[in-house]
Amino acid sequence: MVNAETKKTEGKIAVSSKDLGITLKAPNKGVQTSFALWIRSLLQNWRQGTVACKGRADVSRSGKKPWKQKGTGRARAGTARSPLWRGGGVTFGPQPRTRELKVTRAAKKQVYEKLLYDFLSGGKVISLDWSVEGDKPQTAVAHKALKQVGLTDKKVVIFLPMEDLLAYTSVRNLPKVRVLFFDQPNAFDLANADYWVFFKKDLDHFKEMVLRWI
Repeated sequence: MVNAETKKTEGKIAVSSKDLGITLKAPNKGVQTSFALWIRSLLQNWRQGTVACKGRADVSRSGKKPWKQKGTGRARAGTARSPLWRGGGVTFGPQPRTRELKVTRAAKKQVYEKLLYDFLSGGKVISLDWSVEGDKPQTAVAHKALKQVGLTDKKVVIFLPMEDLLAYTSVRNLPKVRVLFFDQPNAFDLANADYWVFFKKDLDHFKEMVLRWI
């Protein structure tokens, strides 16, 4: 079971399972397979698939037979578009295509629960009491808030509600910070972070998100 007490480490307030009103159990070993499959599918699906080259039907060259079939002493040739010729088409070259791998909801849920368990038990889910004051982004102030709790040299995922544009524009350009809206977490970004951070005002949003994972 995850420690139910709120931890304080290096000035950072680490959220516990008790704060979120949930109970977690140690995940089974089979979750590693689900994690690997999901990461592979994410990296594959994020590929744009826009690479392309011209085949013999696409190059802009004459289709006329370069010389007659017999009597020249040269090898027979039917078109200057041949892949054997300089400037001809490419044989079996890459073409635009859409890649899509799918992962089941049950597998994703296993991975979410595993990541949540690891980060909560390690005291790496952080709640910061900070919000934008005024009607303009405050990147310098946001950086200072992270610096005060020693997170500026760590890879951090910050969770935000989609409608909070001021907070988003305040933190999106900070180094080593990845912003995720509460409806778009994924295994790659969650696992690639040292800490998960959400602002105190968004506690209810964070609770609602993690309750869908267990």
